[in-house]
Amino acid sequence: MLLVSSCPVCGRRGAAPCGPCAAELRPPPRLPPIAGVDRAAAVLAYDGAGRELVARLKYRNARAVLPGLAAAMAAMAEPASVDVVTWIPTTGARRRARGFDQGRLLATAVARRLRRPRRSLLRRHPGPAQTGLGGRARRVGPRLSARRPVAGLRVLVVDDVITTGASAAAAAAALRAAGAAHVTVVAAAHTPLKRARSGDDTSGDAGRRATGGKVPGSAPSGQG
Repeated sequence: MLLVSSCPVCGRRGAAPCGPCAAELRPPPRLPPIAGVDRAAAVLAYDGAGRELVARLKYRNARAVLPGLAAAMAAMAEPASVDVVTWIPTTGARRRARGFDQGRLLATAVARRLRRPRRSLLRRHPGPAQTGLGGRARRVGPRLSARRPVAGLRVLVVDDVITTGASAAAAAAALRAAGAAHVTVVAAAHTPLKRARSGDDTSGDAGRRATGGKVPGSAPSGQG
């Protein structure tokens, strides 16, 4: 059986993404220092074609983009400095509504590339999703804790989008408290500075376009 893929950005049949859309992808802006994180990197700017590409994975489970994103993310990690790969979990409500956790999908693919184990090391406690929150609320970050001790381990944390860095900082704090010796964060995309400061990363809008309507798991007000 022949499986036909299509571009997650424009829908054209063929490569994911297609040549014209790939040409529109931009490198991310410089990431600011993130508390508790030894090294952080991102593949794309979460803007334009890059936003659409990541949003299709995030909201519509468009897995055709996974191999390329995972390869690029793995290339940004230093295998010799990674013992285990984990991810920042989405909220339970969003995972149930979508039927998947995009962070786990990315972490699994990146771990496979690096030939390192992928483990669920972080627990997310009840609270609002970061998407749709204003800049000040975003900087508080989600409530995370470690599921198990990671004494002496060098942990690679995979995320879909870094906006203010609050989620990455919360993950690092939880892992450090559990004994992690080194924390690296690699994301698929990073939101441009101006948009991150305003809290208007338009991920809700991108999600609505990706799903043809309401963002799965979002509150009626548009705040997840």
